[in-house]
Amino acid sequence: MRTPQIAKLFAVLLLTTGFAAGCSTQPEKPSASPAAMSAINAAKAANKKASAVGYEWRDTGKLLKKAETLAKKGENEDAIKLANKAKSEAMLAVKQYELEKGMDRSLK
Repeated sequence: MRTPQIAKLFAVLLLTTGFAAGCSTQPEKPSASPAAMSAINAAKAANKKASAVGYEWRDTGKLLKKAETLAKKGENEDAIKLANKAKSEAMLAVKQYELEKGMDRSLK
């Protein structure tokens, strides 16, 4: 073999190895942190209590879905904020139920 052919062969071999190494290292997919999942699960539990007494607020479920979506994208801080807001709403809904169940709402 002549020197130019060896150089071409070496260049092709080097490029092929470089492409193979570059393609094998993929960036990690973002995922939900344990703190975000814990906040979301706590909010779901609180919302389940509000739903059980028939006082689930309109936007609480939407907040939970958005929090789950953000957590899957790896935006954990925003997911935790939304989950905490949803939990607060659910707790307020249960408190509203407790306050209203003792009220007389009849038209006298």
